[in-house]
Amino acid sequence: MGGDLYADRRCLHSAGPANSVQPAESWVSAAANTLSHGFAWQATQRLLRNRLAVFGLMLVALISFVAMFAHWLAPHPYDYARFDRVLLLPLQHPEHLLGTDEVGRDYLSRLIFGARTSLLVSLLVQGVAVAIGVPLGALAGYVGGRTGFVVSRLIDVMTAFPSLLFAILLISVLGGGLHSVVLALSVTGWILIARLTRAQFLTLREWDFVLCARALGVPAWRIALRHVLPNALTPIVIAVSFGIPATIFAEAGLSFLGLGINDPMASWGKMVGVSNAYVRVYWHLALFPTLAIALTMLGCSLLGDGLRDALDPRHVSST
Repeated sequence: MGGDLYADRRCLHSAGPANSVQPAESWVSAAANTLSHGFAWQATQRLLRNRLAVFGLMLVALISFVAMFAHWLAPHPYDYARFDRVLLLPLQHPEHLLGTDEVGRDYLSRLIFGARTSLLVSLLVQGVAVAIGVPLGALAGYVGGRTGFVVSRLIDVMTAFPSLLFAILLISVLGGGLHSVVLALSVTGWILIARLTRAQFLTLREWDFVLCARALGVPAWRIALRHVLPNALTPIVIAVSFGIPATIFAEAGLSFLGLGINDPMASWGKMVGVSNAYVRVYWHLALFPTLAIALTMLGCSLLGDGLRDALDPRHVSST
């Protein structure tokens, strides 16, 4: 209570003699935004000085470019089968630089379209995770009371479920396919985002600019959206950057087990799974999609490490 009275006096002194809440709220918003914008500028500079992070960013940008323009980059349709050209080795035929698969489909084309599938699944899952996890974490961390208690216990209960086994169970019930994979991975994918958001809101709600806004009568929802959330995005951004490769790996694992993307849609995990029957002779069937998964995960991990270092307040303030 004493801290709130002290914050009230300091806010009234800083806001000036104006009687309306709007000028005072503008002052609080300016203070919060100055902190957020200055932090973002320093973090961007630090990120660009990190060579490994820039390399990871270039890898992610390249793979994203391939995924976005797959229809123009792929030499053949991903589902076009030539049964007279089954299991060709790389460079064995001038029209198939990376060979063909077990039904005569161009492997380079399927590899390119597989990038689109993997990135689409990962972005959809992370989008759902943010859409669910951030509001629930904000409720648990800022509102508090009975609502915060119930949401916190819900997060704890969902944490107890093993995510991959839960996804396998759901896909076994729903059947394979893109929508089933996204739904299965999203059911537990929001938990980490919710926990991080809750922790950030619990900390930030005691900061001076939040106490000032509260003392000046600013509605709680506006404080949460305009003042707290922008300053709580750092761990969320880092979590998403690491969540994308984790989702790609999970989708590849499900497709490898035959529970993920269905034919004829191209998927790197599905391509690796099918190659098991031929890999001793037709090595390219496993090599190229495995390299694609590894490079994508490497790029996202390096970028995530760079973001984690760049967005660390202790590091940024020292630059």
